[in-house]
Amino acid sequence: MTATRPRPGRRPAPPSPLSHHVEAFLEMLAAERGAARLTLAAYRGDLADAARFLGAAGLEAAATEDLRRYLAKLAGDRLLPRTAARRLSALRQFYKFLVTDGRRRDDPSAALDAPRLGRPLPKLVSEPEAEALLAAAAARAGAEGARLVCLLELLYGAGLRVSELVSLPLSAARGDRRFLVLRGKGGKERLVPLGERARAALAAYLERRGAFLGAGAASRFLFPSRGAAGHLTRRRCGQLLKELAVATGIDPARLSPHVLRHAFATHLLDHGADLRSVQEMLGHADIATTQIYTHVAGERLQRLVGEHHPLARRKPRR
Repeated sequence: MTATRPRPGRRPAPPSPLSHHVEAFLEMLAAERGAARLTLAAYRGDLADAARFLGAAGLEAAATEDLRRYLAKLAGDRLLPRTAARRLSALRQFYKFLVTDGRRRDDPSAALDAPRLGRPLPKLVSEPEAEALLAAAAARAGAEGARLVCLLELLYGAGLRVSELVSLPLSAARGDRRFLVLRGKGGKERLVPLGERARAALAAYLERRGAFLGAGAASRFLFPSRGAAGHLTRRRCGQLLKELAVATGIDPARLSPHVLRHAFATHLLDHGADLRSVQEMLGHADIATTQIYTHVAGERLQRLVGEHHPLARRKPRR
C-alpha cells in the first residue's frame, strides 16, 4: 500500500510548543483574574512565539540571556515596539507565576528592559465625518439600515467596545433604556448612558430585529446572526463600517469600530466632559489609559485658561 504523500507546498502543522506549565498559567489567568477569551488567546500566541524560539523545554528553563536573544530577534524582525513590549509583558507574568507557584526560584525577565514606546495617538474621524456616516446609514432602507444606525449610535454615541457590542444580550435592551448594563473586560460590569438618538436608534432597530432571525427562530443576542457564533461577528461589523465609509467618501482604512470608540471619547473631552467620567463610560481600569484622548483637547484647554484664569487676564506690568 503506497503511503499518501503531502501535497506540494504544504507542510504539516508543527506540534504545539506549549507545555503544561503554560496551560496552568492560562488557567490561572482565567480563573483568578477573569481574563477574557481574547486576552487568553493573545497570551497563548505570545508565549508560543517565545517557545518556538527557545524550544519547548527552554521556555521554562530560560535564562536572562536567552530572553535577551529573543528580544533581539524581535527587534531584528522589525516588530513594532508595542508588540514586543506586549510579548515581554506576557513572559514577565508567566515567570512571576512560575516563581509564585514554586516552579522556579528566579525570574529571568526581571533584569530585562522593555522596548521604548512612542506615544501613538488614536485614529479618529471628525465630528462632521461622524455625522455624515450616521446620515448615510439613516438613508438606507429596511432592517439593514436600522441595524447599521443602531451599531453606529452604540459605537460612536456610547463608546462600546466592538466585542461588547456584538455580544450584547437582548435583555440589555429591556427595562430602562436610558442606560446599558455591560459586562466588559475581566467580567466587570459598568453602566453606560444612552443619549436620545441612541435610544431612538435602538427602538427602531428592535422593531426590525426579526429580519435577522430565521423563520420561527429565537436568539438571546441583541444582534442575532445565522452564523456559527449566533450573533453578529466583530469582523462583519467592521466590514459594514468600511462599506459605509466608501459610500460616504471616507477612506475605509480610517474607519473601524475602535476608531468610533476613540472618536466618542475624544469628542466628549473636546466638548468639556471630565476625564474621570469618560474613564467610567469607557470601562478603563486606569485613568492613564483614558488620558491619551486629551491630545485633541489641548488647544481648547489652553484657550480656556487664557480666557478665564484671573492671572491670564492681567496685563503684564511695564
